[in-house]
Amino acid sequence: MYSGEQIQARLREKPFRPLRLVGSEGLRFDIHHPDLVFVGTQDLMIGHASPTSPTLYDRVTRLAFIHLVAIEDIPVAAAS
Repeated sequence: MYSGEQIQARLREKPFRPLRLVGSEGLRFDIHHPDLVFVGTQDLMIGHASPTSPTLYDRVTRLAFIHLVAIEDIPVAAAS
């Protein structure tokens, strides 16, 4: 199980690296901006980016830490 501190540390890495949060139900949440994840003591609130602004959310999903089974890196295309 992941802790809030582990998730915050990953979100605060500089430079930020996009990540995928995987829930026990098989749901996957791609995180492209750290401002869209709100870390609590028992769960995360994951903001889904608004179509008009990638840093503002238009809806949220709550994911309890007990259901967070993996944090994966999302590959970023290399600059040519």
